[in-house]
Amino acid sequence: MNTVNRRTFFAGTSAALLSSRAYGAAPSKIIDTHVHFYDPTRPQGVPWPSKEEKLLYRPVLPAELRRIVKPLGVTGVIEVEASPLVEDNQWVLDLAEKEPIIIATVGHLEPEAPEFAGQLERFHRNRRFRGIRCGNLWNKELAARIADAKFISGLKLLAEANLEMDTANPNPALLAAVARLTDKIHNLRVVIDHLPIDPPEDAALRAQLQNSYRELAGRPQVYIKVSSVPRRVKGRVIEEASYYRPALDQLWELFGADRLLYGSNWPVSNLVAPYEVAFRIVKEYFASRGQEATEKYFWRNAVKAYGLEG
Repeated sequence: MNTVNRRTFFAGTSAALLSSRAYGAAPSKIIDTHVHFYDPTRPQGVPWPSKEEKLLYRPVLPAELRRIVKPLGVTGVIEVEASPLVEDNQWVLDLAEKEPIIIATVGHLEPEAPEFAGQLERFHRNRRFRGIRCGNLWNKELAARIADAKFISGLKLLAEANLEMDTANPNPALLAAVARLTDKIHNLRVVIDHLPIDPPEDAALRAQLQNSYRELAGRPQVYIKVSSVPRRVKGRVIEEASYYRPALDQLWELFGADRLLYGSNWPVSNLVAPYEVAFRIVKEYFASRGQEATEKYFWRNAVKAYGLEG
C-alpha cells in the first residue's frame, strides 16, 4: 500500500484550497478546447508561426503545457490545427498517442479538394480526430468558400461522419457566413472560436454583428468558444472579471449554459497574458453562474460539441 508523506499531503491540500478560494468552486473536469502544438526544429519546419514571432517561434509541446495546467485542474486538451499541411494531421495524432492529455484534435483538410473524402476516411479512423477548421485563415475566407458547391458537399460528408467544424479569426462577415452555412447544412456542428470580439467602430458592421449573433443563437448546433479573454488596455492587462462581464453576459444571454466552451488559445494567449490569468477570469465569471454552469462550460459542452467519449 502506498503511503503519503504527511508534510506533502498537507502542502498539496493547502494548495488545492488556495486554488479553490482563488477561482471559486472547481469543476469535476476541465477540457481546454483550444491549444496548439508545433515544433519548428522538425526537418520540414512549420508553416506557422514565422521566425519573426519571437515569443511563439519555438517548440511548443505538451510537456510545457502540462506544467502550466496541472495546478489549475485541466484534465485534457483539444489540439486545434496550426498547419495547412495534410501530414501534420498525422503528426498531431502520433503526438497524442504518446501524450494522454491530448484527448482530441481539430485538423486541417480542404473540403472542396478532390482528395477530401479519402483523407477524411483516413484520419477519422483515429477516434481523436474530431473535426476540421475552416475560417478566415490560410488566405481563405469562409464567406467566399460557402458559395462553392464542392466545399458544401465536403462539409456534408463531415457532418455525416458526426464530426464538427471549428472556425477561425471571427469578424462580422465570418459570423454571417456561419449563419448561411448552417442554413445549408442543418446537421453540421460548428464551434465558433475566439469570442467575444470587440464591437466594430463602424455602425453598419456593429449592426451586422448583432444580427448574426441573434441568428446564430437560434441554431442549437452552433457552439461558442470563449477563448478571447483577456485584453490589454493602455499597456495593462485587465485582470478583473468585472471588466469582461458585459461581453460575457451577452454571450450567456444569447447562447445559454449549454453552448459555451472553455478554450485558452495557448500559446498565442501568452502574447497578452499568462495562461492562469485568463483562466482565473473565466473561472470567476462562470462560478458566479453556479456549479452546473461551471461544469457545462469547462467540459460537458465540449463532450457534446466534439462528440467526445463522456
